[in-house]
Amino acid sequence: MVILKAKPITKDKYELLSSEIRAFGVVPSLTVVMIGNDPAAEYYVQNLVKFGAKIGVEVNLTRFESTISENELILVINELNQNKNVHGIMLQKPLPKHIDENKIVNAITPFKDVDGFHPYNLGNLFLEESNFIPCTPAAVLEILDYYQIATTGKHIVIIGRSNIVGKPLANLFLRKDKTGNATVTICHSKTDNLVSITSQADILVAAIGIPEFVEPEMIKEGAVVIDVGINEIETETGDKIYVGDVAYEACLAKCSAITPVPGGVGSVTTYNLLKNVFVALRLNYA
Repeated sequence: MVILKAKPITKDKYELLSSEIRAFGVVPSLTVVMIGNDPAAEYYVQNLVKFGAKIGVEVNLTRFESTISENELILVINELNQNKNVHGIMLQKPLPKHIDENKIVNAITPFKDVDGFHPYNLGNLFLEESNFIPCTPAAVLEILDYYQIATTGKHIVIIGRSNIVGKPLANLFLRKDKTGNATVTICHSKTDNLVSITSQADILVAAIGIPEFVEPEMIKEGAVVIDVGINEIETETGDKIYVGDVAYEACLAKCSAITPVPGGVGSVTTYNLLKNVFVALRLNYA
């Protein structure tokens, strides 16, 4: 059984990215727009700041109370769009319920949309022409590629249908390339007979946002399990820890390979986001 750790993947990638940034001679700048205090979001942003500082990407956090109005937030986005010193804009989710996420995402100029969620970028992803592939789906592909886990002809089941992971990842797995050519099934909260479907997967991707949702009976013997989730939970002793969407310890014996949490998909996602900031910088100079 193989633990699909991120560190061997990101070590060389960060070194290469850092050298490319130095050679370019301009510091890439990312502004993260964050509303409220979601623990998983805080964890992700802290890692962005930490690794950005190491490789030469400036990461600035613009934080607002959850009471900010939709119009006020759009004004903030418009200012960032027009600021030539800001190369990438990242809208940290989740957003408060009174804010229409689609409106805010659509307000970000596609050329600073380092998350790759603007309709322009998602449409280009579908056409296989995108500058920005959403960072978490890209991370899943990079992990499978690095560990030489074939997707061609495989049945891949994704639990989760979000615009952030499930939908773009399904399209990427359908591409006619090294990490594509798969048969893809997407499951979600309304799926009947969920266990009977997930237990058919050669590769199971958990992206449902529920702590330790995937249990051994949901996994086919010898399957590869990719855990996209990052959830903060409190232990019996009162300690707060981060866990994925997979019951990791319980599922270890059932699968042939599995990503850890933390130290798996999230770590490669962080790298991809910082890489996209550099891509956005170069687009500005094109």
